Amino acid sequence: MEHYQQKLIELLLEKNDKLSYGQAQTWVELLWDDFETTRAKAGYSYRGSEMTERIVRQWIDYYGDKLHDFVASNPKYKHLLEQDPSELH
Repeated sequence: MEHYQQKLIELLLEKNDKLSYGQAQTWVELLWDDFETTRAKAGYSYRGSEMTERIVRQWIDYYGDKLHDFVASNPKYKHLLEQDPSELH
């Protein structure tokens, strides 16, 4: 799982230069957990890290360049995604 997430963090950093490494890692972990939790709550069987990686990769492809804007409309996650401008990659 860590190998998949590392590749996704790198992809997200390529897509969005407004995120620090730590923020990209947080995003990948949140998206990963959200997909697996939602799938489990819906009663679907676990299909492995490959399936989760594929879905999170699609989300990053579609929304990765806009994820930094999410905090403005969702203050619930602000503490997780605040950044120090000096920490940008």
